[in-house]
Order: sequence, then C-alpha cells, then structure tokens
Amino acid sequence: MTIAIGRFVKPNVLIHAITSIRPLLVFSTLIRLVLILYSEWHDQHSLVKYTDVDYLVFTDATSYTLTPGPLNHAQGPLGKWINIGDPYRRETYRYTPLLAILLAPNKWLHKSFGKYLFSGCDILAGILMHKLLVSTILPHARRPRTDASHAPASQLAYPDSDVGSKNAAPASISEDDRRRRATLLVALHLLNPIVIGISTRGSSESVLTLLVLFTLFCALRGWWDWTAAMLGLSTHWKIYPVIYGVSCVGVIGMEHQQDGEKSQPRGVFPRIVRCIDVFVNAKTVRFATISAGTFLVLGTFVYSIWGYPFVHETYLYHLHRLDHRHNFSPYFYQIYLTYPSISTSAAAGPSMWRAFIRSPLTSFLTQLVLSLSSGLFFIRTRRDMIMGWFIQTATFVIFNKVCTSQYFLWYMLFLPLIIPRLSCSWSSSVMYLACWMGTQVLWLSQAYRVEFLGEPIFFRLWICGIIYVVGHSWVLAGIVNSYRF
Repeated sequence: MTIAIGRFVKPNVLIHAITSIRPLLVFSTLIRLVLILYSEWHDQHSLVKYTDVDYLVFTDATSYTLTPGPLNHAQGPLGKWINIGDPYRRETYRYTPLLAILLAPNKWLHKSFGKYLFSGCDILAGILMHKLLVSTILPHARRPRTDASHAPASQLAYPDSDVGSKNAAPASISEDDRRRRATLLVALHLLNPIVIGISTRGSSESVLTLLVLFTLFCALRGWWDWTAAMLGLSTHWKIYPVIYGVSCVGVIGMEHQQDGEKSQPRGVFPRIVRCIDVFVNAKTVRFATISAGTFLVLGTFVYSIWGYPFVHETYLYHLHRLDHRHNFSPYFYQIYLTYPSISTSAAAGPSMWRAFIRSPLTSFLTQLVLSLSSGLFFIRTRRDMIMGWFIQTATFVIFNKVCTSQYFLWYMLFLPLIIPRLSCSWSSSVMYLACWMGTQVLWLSQAYRVEFLGEPIFFRLWICGIIYVVGHSWVLAGIVNSYRF
C-alpha cells in the first residue's frame, strides 16, 4: 500500500503540502465555511443554538441602526440631521456603533455575513502572523542547546534542530526552514478549535485580534506613527488594548536613549532625570499624541452622531459593571451574594471597607496595575514586546472581574509568536497545557450543573473559579520562566 502511494505522491511533495502556508489557509477557510453552513442548519433543528447570543445582539443592533424611527434615532448633536438609528436601543449592546455598521450586509445580503467576516479576519490574522514569523521573529531565533532528556517544547519551531548533540552550536535558520516552521506555528492559531468556534459562532473577537496583531506588526518594525494610530483604533474598538501603550512608550524611550539623542544627565539626581527622559521626550510625546488623538477623533466623531449612550455603553459601563452571572472570575460570587441588596445597603450607609470591597473599581485597579507594571518590567527592546504583550494580556484576563472563554483569545493570539523563544521541556509543556485546560473543564462541569440543571452550587463554582485563577497564574509564571529574554 505504501509503495503504491509512493508511486503517485512523493514524500517531499506531502511535506511541502503540509508545511506550506497556502494549503493551510485553504484548509482553514474550508473548515470555517463548512461550520458556518452547518450552523444555519443546526440552529433550525436544535433548541441549543450553535450561533452565539452576541451575534444576535449584533444583528439586532444593526437593524436598529439601519431602520430609524420616531422612537429610534441617534442621540448625538448631529444625530437629528442624519437619518440613522440608535444601536443602543438593543439591550446588552456594549460595542462601538462601527461594529453595527460593519455588519450592515447582515440585512442587505445574508444573515451569516458577519460570521464570514469574522472568519475572514482569522485568516488575515494567520497571514500577518506568518509574515511576522518569517521576516521578524524566526530570523533572530536560534536552535537551543540543551540535553536530549530536556528537549524543549519550542522544538515545534525547530523540528530538525540538533538538540541532543553536546557539540551542536547555535545555528541560524534558513529561509525555507523559517517558512516551514512559521506555517506549523500559524497552524496552532488557525486550527485551534477555540479560535474556529468563536469566529464561526459569530463573536467579533477576531476583528479586535486582527487590529492588535497589526499594531504589533507596526511596532516590531519601528513604524511608531502607524503603531500609535492603530493602538488608538484598537482602543476605540475595545478599551483593553490601552495597556499596550505603556510598553510602547517604554521601548521608544529606551531606543531614544540608546540613540544618544540626549547627553547623559548630570546633576544631583542623574538617575531620576534619566528615568524621566525615557518616558518624556519628543518621540514618546509624539507617540502619545497620535495615539490619543486617533482615539479622541474617532470617539468625537461617533459621539457627535450617537451621543452619550455610546460613551456609557462602550466605556463607562465596563468600569462600574456589576455582573452577578457566573463566569470564570471568582469576583462573581461576592457580587452574586450582595447584588439584590446593593441598593438597600447603600441607603443604610455601608462601611467604607465594605464599599471598597463591593466596588467594581477594586478589581479593575488590581488588574490595571498588574498589567501596566508587567509591561514596564518585562519589555526593554522591540524583540521582547511580543512576550510583554502576552504577559500584560494574560494578567488582564486572569484578574478581570468578568471572564469568559472568548477572552482567552486575547492572549492566545501571541502564543505562536513566542514559542520560538521558549525553552521548555515537553513534560513541562504537557503539565502547563493540562493545568490550563483542566481548570477550565473543572469549572465548566460545575457551571453546567448551575446553568442547565438548576443546581444552586454557586459556592462550589466559586471555589472552581479560585482554582482557575491559581492554575492559570501558575501556567503564566511557567511560560515567563521558560522565555529567553
């Protein structure tokens, strides 16, 4: 049988097909097309829908936007002059109106247009990721020197390296090897069941990941003006990418000092002056001005049409959000216990300590401090920005007061890009993966009993949420420890 197949298909042809980016893109696209078509059939024949609830929210918001009426009109200063509706008439729509406009073909062409769009963003992200790996990341990667008993997990990016040889010196990677290994790494993203499922079910996270990835693409090339503009656009789309700004400013400041554009400070406090010079100089001010200016221009434009509902639902809501529904975050349980009596206890005048614990800003400030400080601590050069952004994002997600599975995409995006610089044994990699998945499975097993069986086991679910935080933090620490800065 093998001989017969070998007559028609040469081994090197099979290897080329498997490790070439084009077959991977075609295969990834076909998977998504099949699942989107299947989702339409499934939703018509099953009580448990394949399509995400958020996609229905997007579609309804688009309908409100495209069909203005006496009770449905944009509330901004220019809204009365423009014949356009208010997407925030749809409850639970917490996104920029640009998303509702982007999905207008849902009404004009086909109801699944958004799913095709989101899946297309996945494919574009894969192309951009491959280009980053081939041109920027893998050329600087080296085959790690290590014992055969501790073969690194990063050998996925170095499948032919001489890891078992004591005399093997670090060697650069040829262009053909770079493309082959880049394809294998991109496959981790494009063929990831979580990535495929979230985009084909209709979640818009793939649009944001594409924006963030392009921002990183510009930053790694030193196109700081483009980076600033893309960061402003990404932050407009969803607020969390603002955390990347501090790392960008830090890298720009370090490059500014290394270029010697300013003489070494002299005086009583030279270190303080030098530290200030890292963050406050012509380049960092320019970056901050462009980034904040892009965000403000977009925000002002949208506000002029849709008014205060845009500001509240897209940004302010997330600052004071009290979500008592069960999610991965352990914060939900305390909110769940006090949610019905918040108004009465507030009227009775709760103590300052209880008010501090109940405040949603408490958890927000915790994750913000951790994310910003990690960006400053781990990032010194452009090459380390990928790992720095991974740490910032993972920290932000783990300690967020609301966390669902789609949030994991925010930091999983960077995994294929940091693997070439990880020095981690296969046994440790298996343990990290088992812990990352096991804590989720444990939580989901209890969440299923709460959601579908109606069992009041919220305390048990809260314990699983604590285990999730501890487990994912341990995995993050292991990845950081194995990264070669």
